This record gives sequence, C-alpha cells and structure tokens, in this order.
Amino acid sequence: MASDETLRVVEEELFSLIRRSRMTTRELARIVHPRLDPSSYPLVAVLATGPPRRVSDLANQLGLDKSTTSRQIDAAARLGLVERIPDPSDARARLVSLTESGKATVTTQLKERRRRLLSRLGSWDEPDLLELARLLRKLRESGTFRVESD
Repeated sequence: MASDETLRVVEEELFSLIRRSRMTTRELARIVHPRLDPSSYPLVAVLATGPPRRVSDLANQLGLDKSTTSRQIDAAARLGLVERIPDPSDARARLVSLTESGKATVTTQLKERRRRLLSRLGSWDEPDLLELARLLRKLRESGTFRVESD
C-alpha cells in the first residue's frame, strides 16, 4: 500500500499533467482553427487517425454522449473542418469525416503536436519512453479518474 506522501506526490504530478494537457489542447485547437472550441479538438484529432465514423462510434471513442458529440460535429462543420457523408453500408446512416480543408489543417497540426512532443521527450532514451508508455497504459486501463467530493 502506498504511503500518504507517495499518493500526494503522484496526485500533484497527475493533476499538474492534466492542467498542462488542457493548456496544450487549447493551443492545438487554435492551430487547427482560431474559433475551434478546445473541447472539440479531440473530435478532429480522432477523425484524423482513421476512417469516417458514425456519431455513436465517435461518442463512444471520445467518452461523450451522442448529443454532445453531435454539437461538436455541428460546430466543427460550421468551421469547414468536418462533414457528414452517406454511409455506404446503410443508406439511412451518415458518417463523419474531415473535409479536405480539415485534413490539411489537422495534418499540419499533428506535425506541430509531434514536434512539441519531440522537443519535450527528445532527450529521453528508448527504454525510458517505452516504460513511460507502459505506465501510462497501465494508468489508463486502471479506470476512469473522477474528482469526488467527500
């Protein structure tokens, strides 16, 4: 069992990392589009990493409800970043995809994100990076973190 001091240090570092991640997300959202809400950034980042998806699949992948995901899609569509296209396997359904403009913009942003990561971790050796990835995966798989009030 971890000591209170160890847990305090882990908690402090974890929340510091979360705060920094939020700031970085705001910056990266602005790179994609000056009016893109940072809460919609994960949507365009996810769409850049795979094929078009249904709203329900995106909601599940992002850990959001369908109505929130739909609002984010609508907002990103108004900015010209995403579009709804017919689902070739179901004429009643629609898929969400990056527009050509969205793909170009997000590709530029992903290069910037990779550059930032390299600038922070470029001096780390391969075993340390693999250990970091292993520990982050273990943390992620241990469950969702929620701030609970006593």
